Amino acid sequence: MDLTGAQWRKSSRSNGNGGECVEVADNLPGVVAVRDSKNPGGPALLFTPQVWADFLTRVKTGVV
Repeated sequence: MDLTGAQWRKSSRSNGNGGECVEVADNLPGVVAVRDSKNPGGPALLFTPQVWADFLTRVKTGVV
């Protein structure tokens, strides 16, 4: 999948000290992309919007 139009945003949980950070692009049609902010040219994980929403709900409710 071509991710050149992705608008990446860093996790609000990132500490800014070069630690483990993830970036999410949810502006793509039919997919949410997740990547390591330290390796922006590396691979990205792709999820359907529903799977990503379910994941976020589980994280926020402590189910994961």
